[in-house]
Amino acid sequence: MLKLENVTKYYGDNLAVDNLSLTVREGEIFGLLGVNGAGKTTTFRMIIGLLNQTNGKVTLDDKPIDYNLTDQIGFLTEERSLLTKLTVKEQIIMYGTLKGMNKETILEKLDYWLKRFHISEYKDRKIKELSKGNQQKIQFISAIIHDPKLLILDEPFTGLDPLNVEEFVKVMKEMKERQKIIIFSSHRMEHVEMFCDNLVVLVKGKSVLEGSIKKIKKDYRKKNIHIIGDVNLNKLQNVTGVVEIVNNANEIIVKISDEKYINDVFNVVKNSQNIIKFMVEDPSLNEIFLSKVGAYYEEQI
Repeated sequence: MLKLENVTKYYGDNLAVDNLSLTVREGEIFGLLGVNGAGKTTTFRMIIGLLNQTNGKVTLDDKPIDYNLTDQIGFLTEERSLLTKLTVKEQIIMYGTLKGMNKETILEKLDYWLKRFHISEYKDRKIKELSKGNQQKIQFISAIIHDPKLLILDEPFTGLDPLNVEEFVKVMKEMKERQKIIIFSSHRMEHVEMFCDNLVVLVKGKSVLEGSIKKIKKDYRKKNIHIIGDVNLNKLQNVTGVVEIVNNANEIIVKISDEKYINDVFNVVKNSQNIIKFMVEDPSLNEIFLSKVGAYYEEQI
């Protein structure tokens, strides 16, 4: 289990992470989210031991993370961290060796992952000769080649097409089933909704939203109502609680401030013609993220 307890990090007088606490258990994919400069990268670096926290504790299985534990951690950084003049094989041998693996095991696992990601023919190619997407695959392999207990993935889908995103997701779910601890960061909320169990949203190093995604969406009072049919938009706009109406080409989306106004909207719609759809759904995680982050900034003004 990974635990951060009241972790704070200052760079001089600049507060980068503000009293952050979180727990990630085995077999869990945890989302660490935030806008640029929110403190995510600093948090990752404290977790893997590259930075010391100013206050608080970071532990893996109740032990402080130091060089005795780093072989149990895999980290895929947002920035490219590959040595582009090396071949794929040379690159992975170097990473695997640094993690205490022998060459025979490294090459055996490398062949498996290259085949899994359909790039076996690039084994002896230099990194600089690969496309951005294939470089991302190699970076991912470098993070998991030693079968880490804790895996940190910062924007892992950069440069990938939808098919390869799906393959990465399959691997992450397999690792979850094998009781790995996974921390995931992405600006794409649909990716987070796809497989994260719990999350924390950071703004200027401070948590502004945390908990299970299911509970976050359930507790968020705003709802979206999807309607297909001939509806009087003016009448809908005048319904108490309606905050926005989006008139798309194939459907109308009515956004309400609280689920208690659902029946009021329905009472307008039920007398309309050709209604073939009336569906209430929770807002997307992206909407909740924008709302919470926006509300934080408004409070600071």
